[in-house]
Amino acid sequence: MKKLMTFLLMSVVFSLSAQHVDYNTDDGFIAEGYDVTEYFNNKAVEGKSNYTYKHDNVSYKFASQANLNKFKSNPTKFIPAYGGYCAYAIAKGKKVDIDPETFEIRDGKLYLFYNSWGSNTLKKWIKEGPNTLKVTADKNWDSLKNK
Repeated sequence: MKKLMTFLLMSVVFSLSAQHVDYNTDDGFIAEGYDVTEYFNNKAVEGKSNYTYKHDNVSYKFASQANLNKFKSNPTKFIPAYGGYCAYAIAKGKKVDIDPETFEIRDGKLYLFYNSWGSNTLKKWIKEGPNTLKVTADKNWDSLKNK
């Protein structure tokens, strides 16, 4: 009986630690189907349907087989911060969709932003101080990523 209780307790602890992250998968793909590897070349490039890959139950599109292979070799490098939601909005405590052509690479990480209806959150991010906002966004993401 003691072994059974220990097993059940360990199962509950494991399931709580393996929490699901909510990714922004507009149109069924992260970054609205843009190639996440190309952002690191300072380009926003749409991926192609014949170069897709699923990682962590999230679908990605790539512009070429070479880019898909690059992603496969080191996916954590290319996964957008905050599940691909707008970094500025996460810092403000909300999940907001993005414009896949509005992005920043900071400290080797991809950040995506909302840019529509006269509101470019990348400009706000830079103006208000990305280092401070990133600290706040990191804290907020801990509670928002599972919702």
